[in-house]
Amino acid sequence: MSKKDYRLESDSMGQMRVPKNALYAAQTARAIKNFPISDLKFKRPFIEALGVIKFCAAKVNGDLKLIPKNISKSIMKGAQEVIDSKHDNEFVVDIFQTGSGTSTNMNANEVISSLANRYSKSKSKIHPNDHVNLCQSSNDVIPTAMHISALKLANRDLIPSLKLLKKELDKKSKSFSKIYKIGRTHLQDATPMTLGQEFGGFSQMVQNSIDFISSSSSALKFLAQGGTAVGTGINSHPKFAANISREISKKIGIKFYEAKDHFEAQSSKDSIVNLSGSLKTCATSLMKIANDIRWLGSGPRCGFGEIILPSIQPGSSIMPGKVNPVLAESLTQVCAQVIGNDLTITIAGQSGNFQLNVMMPVMAHNIMESIEILSSSVKAFTLDCIKDIKVDKEKCESYIEDSLAMCTSLAPIIGYNNAANVAKKAYKNGKTVRQVVNEDKILDKSKSDKILDPKTMVKPSL
Repeated sequence: MSKKDYRLESDSMGQMRVPKNALYAAQTARAIKNFPISDLKFKRPFIEALGVIKFCAAKVNGDLKLIPKNISKSIMKGAQEVIDSKHDNEFVVDIFQTGSGTSTNMNANEVISSLANRYSKSKSKIHPNDHVNLCQSSNDVIPTAMHISALKLANRDLIPSLKLLKKELDKKSKSFSKIYKIGRTHLQDATPMTLGQEFGGFSQMVQNSIDFISSSSSALKFLAQGGTAVGTGINSHPKFAANISREISKKIGIKFYEAKDHFEAQSSKDSIVNLSGSLKTCATSLMKIANDIRWLGSGPRCGFGEIILPSIQPGSSIMPGKVNPVLAESLTQVCAQVIGNDLTITIAGQSGNFQLNVMMPVMAHNIMESIEILSSSVKAFTLDCIKDIKVDKEKCESYIEDSLAMCTSLAPIIGYNNAANVAKKAYKNGKTVRQVVNEDKILDKSKSDKILDPKTMVKPSL
């Protein structure tokens, strides 16, 4: 970097070269130098949450007369620009940094102080620590930003996507309610059911995930802000914690509260771990649904082929005409990533050493990534796959007639062992259960037709 391309900035450890036009200063530049680990940076929702915290802190500090009103308003103007995504390229610190996220908190403080100084009419400069970070610590800012960004993302994106999926599954369940098909257990033929019942089961799984995520995310409404370094609130005003929670609520439009116990809020990240567990459960369910959709639509001629998936792109670079269940495959990969993210978050959650968790940046990154990719993939899977699924009614019915599990409805009439013998004979001779029953005159044909009617097998029958 030539002299014309940089300026010198100082922090408590000395001078650092900073790109000439950068809004950040020495501590951010030091972090760039110290953590050249990956190309992963904090996502937009987290940066926005940092802006909200700094905006509300400046408002509270001004109201409490801890800083002059003009400085408070200048910081709020700078923070609003961060909230409005005008300076995302200034947030340059790697995810894999100091475990408290101090470098990212200072990145925000330095950027906002630079912006605030543009607006300030004060003769003295607005300082990133003394003014922007007043009554705060990285140790309460970062967990607060985690809660704000994760809760907002879950409410805004993920739960609506899951509700959309459930809505389409419910539509399919209703429209497929008279489509009779064979059930399968252990990957083997089982008793008949309706395709509507199968899709209804998918719908309930999604509803369960909505309930789990809604319940676990509610704990994110309690904020660590105001605990400062270890939870005691040192160097903050006694009213700061409660006041900033109220201001954040107004700014975000979601009701937030001061943490019930600041020592727990800063040393433990159980709320994030709990939410991640719900996301993992959701991913587990979605993996099952996506794989079942793949299997049910396998073929088109040599697989199950009970449902017909929409064709959205060529499936092979060598086999002309091949079409693959690409959206289901995409969703399963997302689910695998979410499950992996949960393991990282779980390990990180164990690192609440004494009064501080020291793996917060990677937790924040992973929880937001999980929410974002689940939201996007569920929406695409719903609109471009589930919504346009059709059914091959004839194939579904033919599987039922060929199934040896049709003997199940005979068991209460002729006994389990006799029914098993019918199944064995049908299998040995390549015949259907109905053919064996009629040929051997085990039952009167009118009675056998009634007992072997799949419509009578999809609900309690005794």
